[in-house]
Amino acid sequence: MENLLTVEKLNVIYGKGADAVHAVKDVSFHIKPGEIFGLVGESGCGKSSLGKAIIRITDPSSGTIDFKGIDVASLKRQELKTYRQEVQMVFQDPYGSLNPRMKVGHAIVDVLNVHKIGAGTAERRERVAELFEAVGLDPEWAWRYPHEFSGGQRQRICIARALALNPDLLVADEPVSALDVSVQAEILALLKELRADRDLAFLFVSHDLAVVRNLCDRVAVMFNGEIVEMGDVADVIDHPQHDYTRKLLSAVPSF
Repeated sequence: MENLLTVEKLNVIYGKGADAVHAVKDVSFHIKPGEIFGLVGESGCGKSSLGKAIIRITDPSSGTIDFKGIDVASLKRQELKTYRQEVQMVFQDPYGSLNPRMKVGHAIVDVLNVHKIGAGTAERRERVAELFEAVGLDPEWAWRYPHEFSGGQRQRICIARALALNPDLLVADEPVSALDVSVQAEILALLKELRADRDLAFLFVSHDLAVVRNLCDRVAVMFNGEIVEMGDVADVIDHPQHDYTRKLLSAVPSF
Protein backbone atom coordinates (compact mmCIF):
# COMPACT_ATOMS: atom_id res chain seq x y z
CA MET A 1 0.00 0.00 0.00
CA GLU A 2 1.36 3.41 -0.99
CA ASN A 3 1.83 6.08 1.64
CA LEU A 4 -0.85 8.73 1.99
CA LEU A 5 1.58 11.18 3.59
CA THR A 6 5.38 11.07 3.57
CA VAL A 7 7.43 13.58 5.55
CA GLU A 8 11.19 13.69 4.89
CA LYS A 9 13.81 15.66 6.86
CA LEU A 10 11.30 18.36 7.80
CA ASN A 11 12.54 21.42 9.67
CA VAL A 12 10.57 24.28 11.20
CA ILE A 13 12.56 27.27 12.44
CA TYR A 14 11.00 30.36 14.01
CA GLY A 15 12.95 33.62 13.88
CA LYS A 16 16.43 34.28 12.58
CA GLY A 17 19.99 34.49 13.80
CA ALA A 18 20.69 34.24 17.49
CA ASP A 19 16.96 34.37 18.29
CA ALA A 20 16.04 31.44 16.03
CA VAL A 21 14.11 28.54 17.59
CA HIS A 22 14.53 25.18 15.84
CA ALA A 23 11.13 23.66 16.69
CA VAL A 24 11.23 20.66 14.32
CA LYS A 25 14.56 19.03 13.40
CA ASP A 26 14.96 16.68 10.42
CA VAL A 27 11.75 14.78 11.12
CA SER A 28 10.79 11.89 8.81
CA PHE A 29 7.78 9.53 8.95
CA HIS A 30 4.88 8.29 6.82
CA ILE A 31 1.17 7.56 7.23
CA LYS A 32 -0.76 4.91 5.29
CA PRO A 33 -4.39 5.36 4.15
CA GLY A 34 -6.72 4.58 7.06
CA GLU A 35 -3.87 4.51 9.62
CA ILE A 36 -3.91 6.27 12.97
CA PHE A 37 -0.36 7.48 13.54
CA GLY A 38 0.43 8.85 16.99
CA LEU A 39 2.91 11.62 17.73
CA VAL A 40 3.70 11.82 21.42
CA GLY A 41 5.91 14.01 23.59
CA GLU A 42 5.82 16.61 26.33
CA SER A 43 4.68 20.21 25.82
CA GLY A 44 7.15 22.27 23.80
CA CYS A 45 8.76 19.32 22.02
CA GLY A 46 7.60 20.47 18.56
CA LYS A 47 4.50 18.27 18.06
CA SER A 48 2.09 21.10 17.29
CA SER A 49 4.61 22.87 15.06
CA LEU A 50 4.93 19.69 13.03
CA GLY A 51 1.16 19.32 12.73
CA LYS A 52 0.74 22.93 11.65
CA ALA A 53 3.50 22.54 9.05
CA ILE A 54 1.70 19.55 7.54
CA ILE A 55 -1.54 21.52 7.22
CA ARG A 56 0.56 24.54 6.09
CA ILE A 57 -0.64 26.87 8.83
CA THR A 58 3.10 27.15 9.47
CA ASP A 59 5.52 27.12 6.55
CA PRO A 60 8.31 24.53 6.80
CA SER A 61 11.86 25.87 6.68
CA SER A 62 13.19 22.88 4.73
CA GLY A 63 12.40 19.26 3.92
CA THR A 64 9.51 17.70 2.02
CA ILE A 65 5.86 16.93 2.75
CA ASP A 66 4.44 14.59 0.13
CA PHE A 67 0.68 13.99 0.07
CA LYS A 68 -0.52 11.63 -2.67
CA GLY A 69 2.51 12.58 -4.75
CA ILE A 70 1.99 16.34 -4.25
CA ASP A 71 4.79 18.48 -2.78
CA VAL A 72 2.80 20.28 -0.08
CA ALA A 73 5.69 22.57 0.91
CA SER A 74 5.64 24.24 -2.53
CA LEU A 75 1.87 24.80 -2.85
CA LYS A 76 0.64 28.33 -3.58
CA ARG A 77 -2.44 29.92 -2.03
CA GLN A 78 -5.08 28.58 -4.45
CA GLU A 79 -3.45 25.15 -4.47
CA LEU A 80 -3.51 25.10 -0.67
CA LYS A 81 -7.27 25.63 -0.75
CA THR A 82 -7.63 22.43 -2.77
CA TYR A 83 -5.16 20.58 -0.51
CA ARG A 84 -7.12 21.52 2.60
CA GLN A 85 -10.17 19.78 1.23
CA GLU A 86 -8.23 16.55 1.76
CA VAL A 87 -6.30 17.39 4.94
CA GLN A 88 -8.08 19.02 7.86
CA MET A 89 -7.15 19.85 11.45
CA VAL A 90 -8.94 19.44 14.79
CA PHE A 91 -7.51 21.65 17.53
CA GLN A 92 -7.07 21.10 21.25
CA ASP A 93 -9.48 23.75 22.50
CA PRO A 94 -13.09 23.20 21.39
CA TYR A 95 -14.07 26.41 23.18
CA GLY A 96 -11.69 28.62 21.21
CA SER A 97 -12.28 26.84 17.90
CA LEU A 98 -15.86 28.09 17.45
CA ASN A 99 -17.12 31.64 17.00
CA PRO A 100 -19.29 32.34 20.10
CA ARG A 101 -21.53 34.67 18.05
CA MET A 102 -22.22 32.18 15.26
CA LYS A 103 -24.58 29.22 15.36
CA VAL A 104 -22.49 26.08 14.98
CA GLY A 105 -24.33 24.92 11.86
CA HIS A 106 -23.50 28.18 10.15
CA ALA A 107 -19.81 27.60 10.92
CA ILE A 108 -20.03 24.39 8.87
CA VAL A 109 -22.12 26.00 6.13
CA ASP A 110 -19.41 28.67 5.78
CA VAL A 111 -16.84 25.93 5.06
CA LEU A 112 -19.11 24.46 2.38
CA ASN A 113 -19.68 27.92 0.88
CA VAL A 114 -15.96 28.72 0.66
CA HIS A 115 -15.25 25.45 -1.13
CA LYS A 116 -18.43 25.65 -3.25
CA ILE A 117 -19.80 22.33 -2.03
CA GLY A 118 -23.56 21.85 -2.39
CA ALA A 119 -25.99 23.36 -4.86
CA GLY A 120 -27.57 25.82 -2.45
CA THR A 121 -28.65 26.56 1.12
CA ALA A 122 -31.03 23.62 1.45
CA GLU A 123 -28.45 21.10 0.25
CA ARG A 124 -25.78 22.55 2.54
CA ARG A 125 -28.10 22.43 5.54
CA GLU A 126 -28.81 18.80 4.69
CA ARG A 127 -25.06 18.18 4.66
CA VAL A 128 -24.80 19.76 8.13
CA ALA A 129 -27.50 17.40 9.41
CA GLU A 130 -25.62 14.39 8.00
CA LEU A 131 -22.40 15.52 9.67
CA PHE A 132 -24.09 16.00 13.04
CA GLU A 133 -25.49 12.48 12.83
CA ALA A 134 -22.03 11.17 11.88
CA VAL A 135 -20.53 12.55 15.12
CA GLY A 136 -23.42 11.44 17.33
CA LEU A 137 -25.30 14.73 17.72
CA ASP A 138 -28.95 15.59 17.10
CA PRO A 139 -29.13 17.47 13.76
CA GLU A 140 -31.61 19.94 15.25
CA TRP A 141 -28.86 21.15 17.60
CA ALA A 142 -26.93 22.57 14.64
CA TRP A 143 -28.76 25.89 14.94
CA ARG A 144 -27.65 26.61 18.49
CA TYR A 145 -24.75 28.70 19.75
CA PRO A 146 -21.48 27.20 21.10
CA HIS A 147 -22.21 28.15 24.72
CA GLU A 148 -25.23 25.82 24.67
CA PHE A 149 -22.97 22.76 24.37
CA SER A 150 -20.64 20.86 26.69
CA GLY A 151 -16.92 20.58 25.95
CA GLY A 152 -17.29 17.10 24.50
CA GLN A 153 -20.19 18.18 22.29
CA ARG A 154 -18.19 21.16 21.03
CA GLN A 155 -15.31 18.89 20.09
CA ARG A 156 -17.76 16.67 18.19
CA ILE A 157 -18.91 19.79 16.34
CA CYS A 158 -15.30 20.68 15.49
CA ILE A 159 -14.81 17.15 14.17
CA ALA A 160 -18.01 17.48 12.10
CA ARG A 161 -16.68 20.73 10.62
CA ALA A 162 -13.37 19.03 9.78
CA LEU A 163 -15.29 16.22 8.04
CA ALA A 164 -17.38 18.60 5.94
CA LEU A 165 -15.02 18.39 2.95
CA ASN A 166 -14.58 14.59 3.10
CA PRO A 167 -10.84 14.69 3.92
CA ASP A 168 -8.56 11.66 3.75
CA LEU A 169 -6.37 12.83 6.65
CA LEU A 170 -7.20 14.54 9.94
CA VAL A 171 -4.44 16.18 11.96
CA ALA A 172 -5.78 16.00 15.52
CA ASP A 173 -3.74 18.22 17.85
CA GLU A 174 -4.37 17.11 21.45
CA PRO A 175 -8.12 16.81 20.67
CA VAL A 176 -9.10 15.23 24.02
CA SER A 177 -6.66 16.80 26.49
CA ALA A 178 -9.09 19.58 27.48
CA LEU A 179 -11.91 17.10 28.21
CA ASP A 180 -12.90 15.03 31.24
CA VAL A 181 -11.66 11.44 31.19
CA SER A 182 -15.10 9.93 30.56
CA VAL A 183 -15.68 12.34 27.67
CA GLN A 184 -12.20 11.56 26.30
CA ALA A 185 -13.20 7.91 25.98
CA GLU A 186 -16.31 8.87 23.99
CA ILE A 187 -14.32 11.04 21.57
CA LEU A 188 -11.67 8.34 21.09
CA ALA A 189 -14.43 5.82 20.32
CA LEU A 190 -15.85 8.29 17.78
CA LEU A 191 -12.47 8.64 16.06
CA LYS A 192 -12.15 4.86 15.79
CA GLU A 193 -15.65 4.68 14.33
CA LEU A 194 -14.88 7.39 11.76
CA ARG A 195 -11.70 5.57 10.73
CA ALA A 196 -13.68 2.35 10.20
CA ASP A 197 -16.58 4.00 8.35
CA ARG A 198 -14.58 6.39 6.16
CA ASP A 199 -11.13 4.78 5.90
CA LEU A 200 -9.93 8.05 7.40
CA ALA A 201 -6.27 8.46 8.40
CA PHE A 202 -5.13 10.45 11.43
CA LEU A 203 -2.03 12.16 12.68
CA PHE A 204 -2.94 12.06 16.36
CA VAL A 205 -0.85 14.44 18.45
CA SER A 206 -0.81 13.84 22.21
CA HIS A 207 1.29 13.96 25.36
CA ASP A 208 -0.66 11.02 26.82
CA LEU A 209 0.80 7.56 26.11
CA ALA A 210 -2.25 5.83 27.58
CA VAL A 211 -4.50 7.56 25.05
CA VAL A 212 -2.08 6.81 22.21
CA ARG A 213 -1.93 3.12 23.12
CA ASN A 214 -5.73 2.92 23.10
CA LEU A 215 -6.12 4.55 19.69
CA CYS A 216 -3.05 4.40 17.46
CA ASP A 217 -1.53 1.80 15.14
CA ARG A 218 2.00 3.25 15.15
CA VAL A 219 3.61 5.97 17.22
CA ALA A 220 6.58 8.32 17.02
CA VAL A 221 8.09 9.75 20.20
CA MET A 222 9.27 13.35 19.86
CA PHE A 223 11.81 15.05 22.09
CA ASN A 224 13.40 18.47 21.64
CA GLY A 225 12.14 18.74 18.05
CA GLU A 226 13.37 15.30 16.96
CA ILE A 227 11.78 11.86 16.62
CA VAL A 228 13.77 9.64 18.98
CA GLU A 229 11.76 6.42 18.62
CA MET A 230 9.12 5.10 16.22
CA GLY A 231 7.30 1.83 15.61
CA ASP A 232 4.15 -0.20 16.24
CA VAL A 233 2.44 1.26 19.29
CA ALA A 234 2.61 -1.97 21.34
CA ASP A 235 6.32 -2.43 20.59
CA VAL A 236 7.24 1.13 21.53
CA ILE A 237 5.21 1.15 24.73
CA ASP A 238 5.97 -2.41 25.88
CA HIS A 239 9.64 -2.40 24.82
CA PRO A 240 10.87 1.21 24.77
CA GLN A 241 14.38 1.65 23.42
CA HIS A 242 15.03 5.32 24.21
CA ASP A 243 15.53 6.79 27.68
CA TYR A 244 13.03 9.57 26.98
CA THR A 245 10.32 7.05 26.05
CA ARG A 246 10.98 5.24 29.33
CA LYS A 247 10.68 8.56 31.15
CA LEU A 248 7.29 9.23 29.54
CA LEU A 249 6.07 5.76 30.45
CA SER A 250 7.20 6.15 34.05
CA ALA A 251 5.01 9.24 34.30
CA VAL A 252 1.84 7.33 33.31
CA PRO A 253 -0.18 6.65 36.51
CA SER A 254 -1.11 3.04 37.31
CA PHE A 255 -4.02 1.96 39.40
